[in-house]
Amino acid sequence: MEWAESSDELVVQHLNRLQNTNELLLADTRTMQARPILVERDDAWTDVVDDLVWFDGGRRFTWVSERDGWNRVYVVSRDGGTITPVTPADMDVVGVLQVDTESGYVYYRASPENATQRYLYRSRLDGRGRAERLSPADAPGTHYYTLAPGAAFALHTYSRFGVPPQTDLIRLPDHGTVRMLASNDRARRRVGALQRGRAEFLQLPAEDGTMLDAFRMLPPDYDPSRQYPLLIYVYGEPAGTTVSDAWGGAGYLWHLMLTQQGYIVASIDPRGTPSPRGRAWRKSVYGSVGVLSSSDLAAGTRALIGRGDVDPERVAVWGWSGGGSMTLNAMFRYPEVFRVGMSVAPVPDQRLYDTIYQERYVGLPQTNAAGYDAGSPITHAAGLQGDLLIVHGTGDDNVHYQGTERLINRLVELNKPFTMMAYPNRSHGIFEGPGTTRHLYGLLTRYLTEHAPPGPSE
Repeated sequence: MEWAESSDELVVQHLNRLQNTNELLLADTRTMQARPILVERDDAWTDVVDDLVWFDGGRRFTWVSERDGWNRVYVVSRDGGTITPVTPADMDVVGVLQVDTESGYVYYRASPENATQRYLYRSRLDGRGRAERLSPADAPGTHYYTLAPGAAFALHTYSRFGVPPQTDLIRLPDHGTVRMLASNDRARRRVGALQRGRAEFLQLPAEDGTMLDAFRMLPPDYDPSRQYPLLIYVYGEPAGTTVSDAWGGAGYLWHLMLTQQGYIVASIDPRGTPSPRGRAWRKSVYGSVGVLSSSDLAAGTRALIGRGDVDPERVAVWGWSGGGSMTLNAMFRYPEVFRVGMSVAPVPDQRLYDTIYQERYVGLPQTNAAGYDAGSPITHAAGLQGDLLIVHGTGDDNVHYQGTERLINRLVELNKPFTMMAYPNRSHGIFEGPGTTRHLYGLLTRYLTEHAPPGPSE
């Protein structure tokens, strides 16, 4: 709740437990009476709108909605009677950066032509004219901005896949550089000097032909006539993506090291990830998170194997948190595709995860028990055939260690061999304590090289 551009009224967003109805109310601070002015409904889920900005003397406000199938900015009259779209149809707003009521523009990030990239756009608040891309046309990749009040200046951070970011102060709307703040030249030189093979973005078909965004990193001495082990990095849940034309930090450097050892490293964004590809893409997983996404992951991986340069006997998958859950689902559901799995801090049983997340995407366990069963990896543990490593911090206060213990008991009951590493009192990030991060990635590297040996086939 917040003031409704007046000390006499509050504007309140009321979300129901199923999170599929968001009721916007104006509440009179004197009479304590509230009246609804706008109701947002969705067959799957809807979200609280953080970009509600009053203008025109409190007569209008901005609103963000997927009501027509795309995440768009709207201008709404104070009584809710008039709702006018501001940003274009068939284009997702990734995030609103500023509503500049003085100049009459809303500034936002979007990428209508390539879901792996991000750019700065602006549209007029009166809905007239076309959306205007302000990010340079000759700088493909990912652009982040922090706009100064009035949007005359901005802090701008730009990176590409395998290229560390640089930050400058720019003018808007011409995007002219005022001053370079952090060129990151030393890091760029050091990364650029590393031995690297080709990295490429591509699209891979799901079972029904839907194209999935992916990247793959090739070994420096890659020979297309030979077959290499493949490591798939996955997240695959509604909270994030992994296929981004942006600097990947330490994770990228670890993957690069593995390519130097003779691995092809790839990642695939299945349906259900928050890519700017429309509401239907994002909400196709509602009611059974883990089912469609793991099917997409398997189909995309088969397509990579089908290119002829992957050894199908040395296909591995790894992920953290939701990616750890997806790794389990991949290993249990598609053992003929994935031979090795490394699951870090997973959610084996969705009934044990927090309600604001799990109920948003699956519904209530009391009314959708089948959906919780279908999406939970523990349900499918009997399918394990390959080599599995499970890693978890015992002090994880996000994804509770209890879930991994439950999975261990189930695998023991099924007499399934696996490997387990517990990090005492570490949280979800498993970084506390001297040497923890190095030890963890050393463990992952050893397990991978032991069970899916590096290098091309002879």
